[in-house]
Order: sequence, then C-alpha cells, then structure tokens
Amino acid sequence: MRVAVLGGGHGAYAAAADLAEQGHAVRLWRRDAPSLAPLLEQGGIALKDHRGRRLIGIEKASGAIGEVVEGAELILLPIPAFAQIDIARALAPHLEDGQVLFLPPGSFGAYAMAAELHQAGCQAAVLFAETGTLPYLARKHGPAEIAITTRATRLPTGVFPARAAPRALAVIAKAYPAVEPAGDALSGALMNAGPIIHPPLIVMNAGPLEHFERWDIHNEGTQPSIRRVTDALDAERIAVRVALGYAAPHFPLSDHYTSDRWMYGNVHDKLVESGDWREHIDLTTHRYMVEDVAYGLAFLVSVADWARVKAPVASGLLAIASAVTGRDFRQGPRTLEALGLAKLDREALRRRLDQGLAG
Repeated sequence: MRVAVLGGGHGAYAAAADLAEQGHAVRLWRRDAPSLAPLLEQGGIALKDHRGRRLIGIEKASGAIGEVVEGAELILLPIPAFAQIDIARALAPHLEDGQVLFLPPGSFGAYAMAAELHQAGCQAAVLFAETGTLPYLARKHGPAEIAITTRATRLPTGVFPARAAPRALAVIAKAYPAVEPAGDALSGALMNAGPIIHPPLIVMNAGPLEHFERWDIHNEGTQPSIRRVTDALDAERIAVRVALGYAAPHFPLSDHYTSDRWMYGNVHDKLVESGDWREHIDLTTHRYMVEDVAYGLAFLVSVADWARVKAPVASGLLAIASAVTGRDFRQGPRTLEALGLAKLDREALRRRLDQGLAG
C-alpha cells in the first residue's frame, strides 16, 4: 500500500521506517525540508529496536506535500494537535477521493481538520480517523535515527464521518492490524491517553522540572500521589464517555501500568528502562503543555461541561496550568465552543459525527 507520512518528529520517523520495513511504499514529508538532508544522505532511516539496528530505505522524502500524498491510500499524521490546522490548509489542494487520513492521536483533530478542509473549499471525499496514542513509543537518537521501545498492541480508533468507519478501518488495518473500532471521532478523541497521563505529571512535577536540567517524569516523577490524581482524572474521562453513551472498553489508564489490556500492553518498565524519557521539559513550550494541556485537556473539560459531567480534577489541572503559563486554556482552539459544536444538542452532535459536516 502507498502510505504518506506527514511530520518530522519521533512518531513520523518511527512510522516511516516501520511501515517501509513491512513492505509498504512510504513517502515522508516534513515542513522543514532541509532537515531531511541526513536521511537522504544515508539513504534512509536508521531503525533501532529489540532486533538491533538497521537502515530502512523509503520511497521518497520531500518537502513538497503534494508529491508525497499523491496516490496515497493512507495518509498518516503523527503530528502535534497544534500543527493540524496548518497542515490541513497545506493538504487542501492535493487530497484525492477515497484517501484515509489517520491521526494517532488526534485530540479531536479528525473533526477540526475536516472542518478546516471544508472551509478551504476542498471537494475531495476523504475520511478521517483518530486513535488514543501513537502506534509507537519512540525517540530519535539522531537526525535520521529512530529507536522504537515498543509498538502498540491495541489501537482503538474513531472515524469521521462514522458511517464510513468500516472502510476507513480496513485501510488502516493494512498498516496497523492492531486497529479496532471505537465508534465516532468524539469517542476516538476521548481515548487519547496524553491529556490524562501528562498534565498531572507536568503540573505536579513543576518544581523539579524547573530545578533539574533533566528529569524523568515517568520514573521518579510518577509517585503514588500523582498516580492517584491520574486515576481520578481518568475516572472523569470515563464518566464523560459513559454519559455520552460510549460503551466499554474505555482503556482505563490503570491498565497502562499493570496489564496487557492497554494500548501498549504492560510497558511502563520498558519506557523507564530505555532512558529516552529523561529529558529537559520547559513548562511553557513542551508538547505535554502546549498539546496535552492546551488542546487535549481543554477539550476534555469543554466536553465534560457540555455533557454536564462534573470534572473537578480536569478543571483544576487546567486552571493551574493556565496560571503556570499565563494563558487561559479554557479559551483555547480545541474546545467545543471554539469548534462551533457547543450549541448543538446531543442528537444534532451525534448526527454530525455520523453523517459528516453536511449532517
């Protein structure tokens, strides 16, 4: 299958190398085209995992987005939520009927990108899907080298519009057999693990993060008190899902640490042992804040408010993060209010998610 991978981060390089090694025709695009030079010079991406290190060639790496997505059956977007709208605008003239755009994860980007394409006048009949996590725990070890600690074993995925879910999931399954149906795009967005794992870690470790040059929030930063906050936050996420009528499994975060029922299986020890997450985290610029709080957590709070579900932990963390950064995250771009959906009642929203923007 021809696959276009958009992005220049850990997830994009992991996907490009992994899918190319599986035999897919992979093209990689990144906005910063000069940064592709090391990949082009060495003839591919160096992939490191439990099988060792090897060089994986890909079909094309380019800064021209039209060249990369042309003819692609699957367009993979392992990009931050804050980059989704700009990339939707760049994609608008180049998309083709039938293409599936897969956001792992999405923070409700499936809907936000579809709305942006519609606003831009894109007429291509494309499908969007989003899941709860990246298919990989991975970190770059160089400008063209990626280390994959583990691969996801379950990828619960919501589709927009939901009526086309069987077709979208069939395409994604060619690349990721771990994909499984999770209903519509809102359900998929409420599977996103980042806004549950990372806000307690970054907010409650603010002191050590500012003091130490490098700090592993998944190791010494994950203490029992913080785990209890994470569990309470996750219970609010699940309560929102239940209130909206979404059925189990809800992939509770407690399984992330203890069970193979979660998306990566029981992988927390591998994550810590890799050492790749002992890093410098700037509280105002790191992805855990500018994506998982400003987009993901703000989205969760807005959905809880709309559904009239009490979410004091989510709201409190959002308020503290706003104070830390000097930004009012409740006024962010990925709330139901900002997306123009808060005015809909439940039936109207369900119809929109199922039928698309015309629904």
